[in-house]
Amino acid sequence: FFRERIRQAAAFREKVVTGTDSLRLVYSEADFLPGLIVDRYGAHLVVQALSQGMDREQEKIAAVLRELFQPKGILARNDAPVRVKEELPREVKVLDGEVPDVVTLRINGFTLEAELRTGQKTGIFLDQRENYLAAARYARGQALDCFTCTGGFAIHMAGRCERVLAVDSSAASLAVARRNAALNGIENIDFLEANVFDLLNAPAFARRRFDTIVLDPPAFAKSRSNLDAAVRAYKEINLRALRLLAPGGILVSCSCSHHLSEAELLGVISDAARDAGRAVRILERRMQAQDHPVLLSVPETLYLKCLILEAL
Repeated sequence: FFRERIRQAAAFREKVVTGTDSLRLVYSEADFLPGLIVDRYGAHLVVQALSQGMDREQEKIAAVLRELFQPKGILARNDAPVRVKEELPREVKVLDGEVPDVVTLRINGFTLEAELRTGQKTGIFLDQRENYLAAARYARGQALDCFTCTGGFAIHMAGRCERVLAVDSSAASLAVARRNAALNGIENIDFLEANVFDLLNAPAFARRRFDTIVLDPPAFAKSRSNLDAAVRAYKEINLRALRLLAPGGILVSCSCSHHLSEAELLGVISDAARDAGRAVRILERRMQAQDHPVLLSVPETLYLKCLILEAL
């Protein structure tokens, strides 16, 4: 059972994924394996078992992964909060072989680091891989990358921009981002440790103007119960960003909150644009990378929204 389902999932990725040695091999319900995540980082695999059933089958799954892909090591990143609801322990452990703390990988022609034991999700945000390229196509001039994490958007945009200011509140994430920039010989990114909301609200910062702004915040709406607060937060950062954009500037606005639909995100940005006195044109409506497929009958598999907009 597991061998055939995982083989089918890998065959689909071979059809739709190019330009990387790191991708999502198995995406839970979207690959008919509910509760199982498998990500490839070069020669290593990272597994998440998010349900009682998948947790019980970890050894069997690891054996299938070893047979099909011959990885150097398989790591279980079973530290996701959802495991608590399944009455499972939150833990990180090696299932097979050897797994270093940090691996280097190739994404879209760039060399990047991933911290497999402590990084976001299973190491880095693989779901934004295609959106990095899309944002870079429009990026120009002075750019601002908010919630940069390990620098994905900033590094992709740097070659098209005069300078990029990359902001995040996590010193650990910014340390990885700086190493990633250095690995690729990029010298026109300034990294700033700051709370994005505080920075965008600072009077001195509000006088600056940018030609490109990326908003890629963490999920503000992790449950339906806090959707109202999330809508206010999304409106606030988009409003501040629109006020900072020069005429004709590009706004890349993302949401990884499943509970906030694309229609709701568009409504939030429309309200923000009205308050900012800006007309906004939609250039692209995007979602997660194709290795995170969407199953029409399971709406939860669609969670990432990425809107590329022009502020007139």
